[in-house]
Amino acid sequence: MGFGGISLWQLLIILLIVVLVFGTKRLKGIGGDLGGAVKGFRKAMDDGEKEQDNKKLGAESPTEPDAKFEEQAEPSEKSSNQA
Repeated sequence: MGFGGISLWQLLIILLIVVLVFGTKRLKGIGGDLGGAVKGFRKAMDDGEKEQDNKKLGAESPTEPDAKFEEQAEPSEKSSNQA
């Protein structure tokens, strides 16, 4: 017996049907999306645990803005019109 009463042969047949229905390219994309979602979930969980640890220790969470959201100063244009 395999997993929960499903034998290895039954799992292989199900896998073959899934590959035939969706195709390998689509399954690769689905796998990548699923992996990215799991990675994001783990990061969020770690950030939440760090925040809870900071609250337990009485420290405030850092208020630094993300670097990608910082505004960059635009170079000023010099006017060539002089009176």
